[in-house]
Amino acid sequence: MSIETLFEIRFPAKPERLCLIRSLVKRTAEVAGCCTELSDRLVLAVNEACMNVIQHAYQGDELGEIVLQMLNNDGKLRFRIVDYANPIDLDSVKPRDLDDLRPGGLGTHFINEIMDECDMGHLDEGNGNYLEMTKKIS
Repeated sequence: MSIETLFEIRFPAKPERLCLIRSLVKRTAEVAGCCTELSDRLVLAVNEACMNVIQHAYQGDELGEIVLQMLNNDGKLRFRIVDYANPIDLDSVKPRDLDDLRPGGLGTHFINEIMDECDMGHLDEGNGNYLEMTKKIS
């Protein structure tokens, strides 16, 4: 079993930086063997996860930093997103009821629908959070 790091990038917690992240994830997923439809879905999940970090972990503080890794573990793509914000309340991270018709709040729903596995927690030092998402591609 070999794990290949496809990329690791650090970027400011600014919404306008997500355009670069979407392009990077899409192209890397395609090179790793994903069809266009799957790569588009992975882009959606990663974008939603990063936007949640920007909005909820950093609460719009653009001085925050996000680290995104994309790995290939023998046909399973793994995305690891790390922030250095205050630890979030893990129990509060859940999708809202789909019958509640209003804009926003569907990011965790999309992530759970797209990805095969999701795991989140706090960094060991207690200063930050992580989200790991995995999708089998072969």
